[in-house]
Amino acid sequence: MTSSQKPPEGQKPGQPQIQIQIPPEVQNGAYANLTFVSHTETEFVFDYVYVLPHEPRGVVRSRVICSAKQAKRLLGALQDNVQRFEQRFGPIDALPGGDKAVH
Repeated sequence: MTSSQKPPEGQKPGQPQIQIQIPPEVQNGAYANLTFVSHTETEFVFDYVYVLPHEPRGVVRSRVICSAKQAKRLLGALQDNVQRFEQRFGPIDALPGGDKAVH
């Protein structure tokens, strides 16, 4: 980065840029339609589950474990992105029929 270029949004001047690589087996992602969140004193665990249609069972597709600080940054990023999504496409009806969220 030259001195005339601005750093990417959220990156401080002089902070090194991180190169991210996605292995081929991860590139396609994994679909999940349910997420369970649990935590300890120091970390959060996100279990992303695919619940089979018309069947009372699901399969954990991915488990992500992160620090409490990273979970809070994720929360902020999700809130910001949902807000921008809803401004562009309209409100998300996340809990149809008044169902309660699973925690």
